[in-house]
Amino acid sequence: MSGGGYGGYGSGAGFALIVVLFILLIIVGVSYTGGGY
Repeated sequence: MSGGGYGGYGSGAGFALIVVLFILLIIVGVSYTGGGY
């Protein structure tokens, strides 16, 4: 996993994957807490 942070597996694809996972985590968290923002 060399190539600067997330960029080990094709910079664009790796970064997009992490962003998607982050968004999914946020959505799941919000739905669990009842959307308490």
